[in-house]
Amino acid sequence: MSLVKLRLSMLATLAVLIGISTLFFTIILSLLGILDIIPLLMLIIGFNILQWLIAPYMIEALYRAKEADERSYSRLYTMLRRISEKSKMAMPKLMIADIPIPNAFAYGSPLSGRRVAVTRELLRVLDDEEVEAVLAHEVGHLKHRDVQLMMFASVLPAIFYYIGYSLMLSSMWNTRDRNAGGAVAVGIIALAIYWLLTLLVMGLSRLREYYADQHAVKTVDDGARKLAEGLAKITLYTGRYKIRKGNVGNVSAFKALFISDPDRADQDELLLFKGGFAKSDTQLVQEVLSRKITAADRLIELFSTHPNIVKRIRALVAA
Repeated sequence: MSLVKLRLSMLATLAVLIGISTLFFTIILSLLGILDIIPLLMLIIGFNILQWLIAPYMIEALYRAKEADERSYSRLYTMLRRISEKSKMAMPKLMIADIPIPNAFAYGSPLSGRRVAVTRELLRVLDDEEVEAVLAHEVGHLKHRDVQLMMFASVLPAIFYYIGYSLMLSSMWNTRDRNAGGAVAVGIIALAIYWLLTLLVMGLSRLREYYADQHAVKTVDDGARKLAEGLAKITLYTGRYKIRKGNVGNVSAFKALFISDPDRADQDELLLFKGGFAKSDTQLVQEVLSRKITAADRLIELFSTHPNIVKRIRALVAA
């Protein structure tokens, strides 16, 4: 997917997301009266803003992330500094996360500033050149303000979720109210809109992953190859860890931040790498590229925050 098509797709998805939200929100206001909804709306927006502000500290507590010592991780600092300069942005704070899978993520808020984290396992599994491409992907998220954009996008379905459940719960408690049936109907409609908007938000998240991938291609020499190999290895090692251990702990709470979805890794690993470890990174990528994408794969992708690994690596190879 070219950058022009990618940008147009992102704008179209965001426009549809905002358009549907505005349309149905207006309809619900007209059905219920503005005074019934506005306090709830303000509460939801305020809660999400608060969550955004304190989320970095929650993430660091959950994933045991600490600032990397520059003497111990001098090569990482050199990579991140070089990528930040090429991206024409201030260097984010470098963090090391202590979770048992290879992964990386970018996050931040006005309170914490911009941050990029890599896991210790990522540094063990990937070569330096692949780590550099992963860092460039994460810097791409920060450059494109994906943290702020996805927070805004996620608020829209949250509004309909809370409206729907509030209406249904209030109707259950006020059974003598003649309008209870109508409130339940509007609540069901609001929840249906929530699911529709959630699918659109997931679609937008997948497009932002492609966009961050392209940033890595632009800012790292031979970035397409390096990131493709890194993604294939992350999927392989995470999948084998999940198959062996059964789970990866409490990592799914903020999985949308990760460069690769850990919840899909074991299924991807079984489908893509039945033949065992490839002899080289290049052969590993070729195994991914040889995989056929089924209708089931496309359906599953609709409910994922990350692109299908085969489609993603094909896009990198074609870049």
